[in-house]
Amino acid sequence: MQENKSSISEAKSYKEIGEYWDLHDADEIWEKTEEVEFAVDLQSDVFYYAVETSLSSKLHTIAERRGVSAETLLNLWLQEKMNQEVTKN
Repeated sequence: MQENKSSISEAKSYKEIGEYWDLHDADEIWEKTEEVEFAVDLQSDVFYYAVETSLSSKLHTIAERRGVSAETLLNLWLQEKMNQEVTKN
């Protein structure tokens, strides 16, 4: 951990930072804070692939049963399959 990473809590480790914030709220130390500016890029690349209608219907049915979106389920399955392929080679 870098020196003075957490000046408000005066913690020396990430564990100490966690312990501090378990016991304190930001409104307790608001006057000690400074305004900062930073940029956040939340964009991610999205690619679209054609999926047969019958496969898409089955995917949506299974995803709904599992309580996740079809996109999430599809990504999980693709990741599993890719991991299997990588370990084969």
